Amino acid sequence: MAPTNKTVVVVGATGLQGRAVTGHLLREGWRVRALTRDPSGARAQALERAGAQVVRAPMEDVGTLTDAAEGAWGLFSVQPTVGSPGTAPDFTTEDEVRWGVNVAEAARAAGVGHLVFTSVAGADRHPGEKVPANLVSKWRIERHIAKLGLPSTILRPVSFMENFTGGYALRNGTLSTGIAPDTVQQLVAADDVGAVTALAFSYPEEWIGRAVPLAADQLTPVQVAAAIGRALGISLPYVQIPIEAIRALSEDFAYANEWLNDRGYRADIAATRRIHPAAMDFTTWLERTGATQISAFLDSTRAAGRSA
Repeated sequence: MAPTNKTVVVVGATGLQGRAVTGHLLREGWRVRALTRDPSGARAQALERAGAQVVRAPMEDVGTLTDAAEGAWGLFSVQPTVGSPGTAPDFTTEDEVRWGVNVAEAARAAGVGHLVFTSVAGADRHPGEKVPANLVSKWRIERHIAKLGLPSTILRPVSFMENFTGGYALRNGTLSTGIAPDTVQQLVAADDVGAVTALAFSYPEEWIGRAVPLAADQLTPVQVAAAIGRALGISLPYVQIPIEAIRALSEDFAYANEWLNDRGYRADIAATRRIHPAAMDFTTWLERTGATQISAFLDSTRAAGRSA
């Protein structure tokens, strides 16, 4: 059990990973200072009800971040990537890097004893292989953390299972992404990233200085669609979105999909299970939370269609 007199700051606390991290830390006895740009929002209020101290600290402002981190023992850092839910339409890769650097600088200024940064699997595959922009941006933040000499742990998760719970992948009665039907994609649940983060904070002597990829399952999108269909008792065909259609919207997204199709994350699932034996495979995640989330999204979509 973690000492209850120690505080961990969670940056991006109302996001997918931040909520998972906050939940695990609170359950394990940590004090949590949850940072957000909107303390009055529903998600921030839910974190406060769960026991977190909610503080307004946008990632654009190093001074505010530093003030918010004062007196904290640990800090969890995650930044959105271009196109992430809730980001402004003009949010860029440079914004992401600047935010990540700001958080690292604030952690140093506040004298934080352990920084856990969530990067992405494959971010360390430099140089010699062209990689998507989001891997490059996370790598740049990793390098800045290293340059500062911060006591840190880098977690590198693969694609999140939660990507299949909304309009990103569910449209017109199908599962649709840019991944080829027979391409195996590695997956992990955000809740398991939260669990590993709490583990890292609880055992800093084992975790500081490590960079750890995290993956708990690997499935083709056809297998993902079939698993969702079985869990919900519906027919859910898989339809690949042509890469050129994605490229018309975003060159970066198009290349990211091509990279996943041709190269992929290459994380060691067995290594993740040695660290966190309870890591959920996709079927388990569907049984516990995924199917409920997907069903709620599909119900809301149908209701919106009827009222249109």
